[in-house]
Amino acid sequence: MRGIAADRRTAIAAVLAASVVVIGACAFVVNSGDGAEQVVAAAPSATPTPEPTCSTTTKQFIPTSVSIPGVSKKISILPLPRDASSVPGTPPLTTLGKQSMAFDLGNGIRPGALKGNALLNAHTYPDGSALGNKLLDELEDGEQFQVAGPLGYMCYEVTDRREVPAGVYKPYFDKKGRPQIAIVVCSGERIGPGNWTKRTLWFASPVDSLAKA
Repeated sequence: MRGIAADRRTAIAAVLAASVVVIGACAFVVNSGDGAEQVVAAAPSATPTPEPTCSTTTKQFIPTSVSIPGVSKKISILPLPRDASSVPGTPPLTTLGKQSMAFDLGNGIRPGALKGNALLNAHTYPDGSALGNKLLDELEDGEQFQVAGPLGYMCYEVTDRREVPAGVYKPYFDKKGRPQIAIVVCSGERIGPGNWTKRTLWFASPVDSLAKA
């Protein structure tokens, strides 16, 4: 009788051990990325993984440089006032100026603002040597870039690239819509010094706000 009881205890222990092995195998299978459905056992008190962020500041700042992959790293941004006719300032017609951007102080919107467009512009040259030419060639929808200033930098993603006839394009100057960077350069056909038939614009939204949308 003792032998039978001992055998029964041994059998029960073996079944329990097998159950533990099976449960353990299901709990620690993870997704290999090959399309197979797999299971991960999550601890009830596990701390949620924070959302990845790109920007290092959320406060408003006057930008001093921008880095655009495929175009250039640390492009200088010149904060400029408007002229007497309230036209945004443009970079100087110098070797440095044609590779720089201008930031419009007169619009009153800075990167990090809760609404409205922070305005940038750059020159386009007929020989293809200016920053505007590089933007026309390389900057497309979905591209990301960093706008930097004294407080850090903010990451943006181009959500809209469009070409419009030359003239005042009101959406560029928007102060009430969602926060964006808006860039404009001359494009189309050059019909005289500083006179081009079109304008190309890029509207870019903060990457972190897009991730939360």
